[in-house]
Amino acid sequence: MAATLFAVVLALLLGHGLPGLTGIRDFGWLNSWGGWLQNRLSQPERSPNAWLLLPLIGLPVLAVLVLQLALRDGWLASLIGFVFATAILFYCWGPRDLDVDVERIVEAESQGERLAAAQTLWPENGQPNLNGPALVEAVFRGALRRWFGVLFWFLLLGPAGAVLYRLTALTAEDALAQALNPDSRDAANDLLRILDWPAAQLTTLGLALAANFDSVMAAWRDWHAGGFGLDSGFLGAAARACVASEIAAERDEDEHADALATIPALAELRDAMSLVWRVLLLWLAVLALFVLAGWVD
Repeated sequence: MAATLFAVVLALLLGHGLPGLTGIRDFGWLNSWGGWLQNRLSQPERSPNAWLLLPLIGLPVLAVLVLQLALRDGWLASLIGFVFATAILFYCWGPRDLDVDVERIVEAESQGERLAAAQTLWPENGQPNLNGPALVEAVFRGALRRWFGVLFWFLLLGPAGAVLYRLTALTAEDALAQALNPDSRDAANDLLRILDWPAAQLTTLGLALAANFDSVMAAWRDWHAGGFGLDSGFLGAAARACVASEIAAERDEDEHADALATIPALAELRDAMSLVWRVLLLWLAVLALFVLAGWVD
């Protein structure tokens, strides 16, 4: 557990301390791999189209899992395993830095530049929206895709979990999704919803603990009033409610607050990014408590 915490912290420090390293987060090989598989396995007489997803994602995950298990015994293997785990987490994180993308939107000098910058918060071919609630939801959706989804499955399954989540997200939403057959694309989206759901639940809980508990839980209950499902939209609803309450509190404290003196949507955007950082720090604090508890025992 301690090694896992150190790997997470080191991956975060590398990403922000050496931004040039983020260029290695290149998944172009996945497009080539997917195209090669589709050309050979998409014929009906060979295999159902949806089964293309199994080798597309499963084989890279299996390769990482084999290495992960092989680097468990012995101090030298464990050291190499720590480096391997850190490298995999760093590779699967992002691939773009969420805070940098948000800052570019805030600093844009015109509406056109702001709209172009906001495109990075939406999936491939998605239409950006510059109203406050839409930006808040986009920030938390980006946080789930870039940070919390990867982190949750890394903590649960190690490097193989991080690779599983990242490849699934890319297959469901990236340019590769447009090239896949509809059956494989639908299967990737179904798998992504399954992987997102527990991470989104824990992120919502973290948001409730790190910010306005009442508003977050009220939004969560309202979303699930009709029953539970795999749709993770409750995270966006909780984020919108939390940001709205935070903005209202700022207005009550100082009606001339700097955040509200600018475009209101940008104030909500900054507030959303601040909340995401608070939730991430809470996750790390809880992980550190587990490490300390293990040392005490």
